[in-house]
Amino acid sequence: MPPPDRRALEKNDVQIIDSRAPSLLLSDHALVTGQVERITDYEKGFPYQYEEMDNEWEPDPWIWDDQGIVFNVNGKGLVVVSSCSHSGVVNILHNAQRITGVNKVHAFMGGMHLTGGVFEKIISQTVQDVAKVHPDIIIPGHCTGWKAMHLISREMPEAYVQGSTGTRIQFG
Repeated sequence: MPPPDRRALEKNDVQIIDSRAPSLLLSDHALVTGQVERITDYEKGFPYQYEEMDNEWEPDPWIWDDQGIVFNVNGKGLVVVSSCSHSGVVNILHNAQRITGVNKVHAFMGGMHLTGGVFEKIISQTVQDVAKVHPDIIIPGHCTGWKAMHLISREMPEAYVQGSTGTRIQFG
């Protein structure tokens, strides 16, 4: 997908800061993860993505700009919000723990990108490793897929929440 038009954004007083490092927003209450460290051997990005380099198309599976937002809810632990988790939900959770120094994950909300034939073979390992993190709440999003959602609901029934438009979760 093409990136946003930088000149158009700057013309409208949008300040752009290029950084791979984590950064704080909202008066230092929200942490944007920055580039997610890849530690699992099975979460391999998106194998069918390519980039054009020197008029040639080359494989580019890693989607390095995938990032999430992390909140540390006092007395509860981390709330980790992701979009599609192209870097892998397990990588995202461990990255959030590493950069915050907080081990307890209270909630994960977002897509897990486990739908379709390419990703279905890692559903079991992913769910097993997410369960080891022991989130109190897990709200899988749109691209998680029904097979993964079914397994999550079976393996982590006390944590699983079926989210949809309008779902409200109280963390405080």
